[in-house]
Amino acid sequence: MSDIRLRNVRKRFGTNEVIKGIDLDIEEGEFVVLVGPSGCGKSTLLNLVSGLETLSDGDVFIGERKVNDVAPKDRDIAMVFQSYALYPTKSVEDNITFGMVTRHVPRQAREKALAEVADLLHIDTLLARKPGQLSGGQRQRVAMGRALVRNPDVFLFDEPLSNLDAKLRVEMRTEIKKLHRRLGKTVIYVTHDQIEAMSLASRIAVMDNGTIRQVAPPEAIYEEPVDLFVASFIGSPSMNLFKGRVVENSGLHLEVTDEEGTIHFPVPEALAGPARRYLGRELYLGLRPETIGREGTQRPCRATFAFERMIDVVEPTGPDTLLVFTLGGIEAIARVHPEDKAPVDSKYRFEVNMDRAKLFDPETGKRL
Repeated sequence: MSDIRLRNVRKRFGTNEVIKGIDLDIEEGEFVVLVGPSGCGKSTLLNLVSGLETLSDGDVFIGERKVNDVAPKDRDIAMVFQSYALYPTKSVEDNITFGMVTRHVPRQAREKALAEVADLLHIDTLLARKPGQLSGGQRQRVAMGRALVRNPDVFLFDEPLSNLDAKLRVEMRTEIKKLHRRLGKTVIYVTHDQIEAMSLASRIAVMDNGTIRQVAPPEAIYEEPVDLFVASFIGSPSMNLFKGRVVENSGLHLEVTDEEGTIHFPVPEALAGPARRYLGRELYLGLRPETIGREGTQRPCRATFAFERMIDVVEPTGPDTLLVFTLGGIEAIARVHPEDKAPVDSKYRFEVNMDRAKLFDPETGKRL
């Protein structure tokens, strides 16, 4: 069994508590990604699971075994770090098999494990080379191979792709996903890159200031964020958040006012009940950039709403174009088709899919 359970896990450095009572269950074979801003405690939590840091409080279980006092080498885990940490004077073969040599694994078993891993990672032609003769992606494959030959129950990845360029990161994400599907091992993966998190994870744990805000599959994290922090952190570009007042005006509306005038966004029928409790008070309206397009281009839905605003910036991205406009005192972003773009400083008729709108309490940050 290689499930992982964290129970009230805490870590203090002096008087500074960096992990604040985390509970998390990871099932056998899951790929769980810890994501959050720098300094939120992602790597510290990973190090507590690995045993590289000692717990201040709480328990860590791997399978049925409590491993609080178990040395890292005895936890049946393997780690892949941001730094490749390869021996520059050793060949690829020696880097991969070095751990097995120190553990006195028989030569035949070493050679078999090396052949399997080299074939799996497509580095079988590189075994005689030194790390200095490899590209960044090849070095990361060697670092992964060193972990794989141990055949552990659990893999821990600490921002393994952050040193690679954009193209290599995409390629290595695909390789890691294929690898997980073939091996079926339990994986905890740390990253600050939300696209990495969304594309790799079976579940994402969004961390902030030593706590976990939400744990859910990527689609649920994206479409149903539990609070303002998750809504604003997940997504590229992130969710547009407009502060407005709930008013009754031929139905329930969220009134957003700025220098260009007032816009009354209709509150979706599904949210009318909880929103009515805020009548006369403020709420945040959350709209993903792709839910705002040119008038007449939104997919058929129950509730669309059109409004007009001036375009401040146009950002072509290839398959889409981002239109930046000001609404409610913030810079908002709409994601449109390239053929739907318009010049800067021109008036533009936007249309919103209100079926996908979210409402958040401004005081607690919680989604209604």
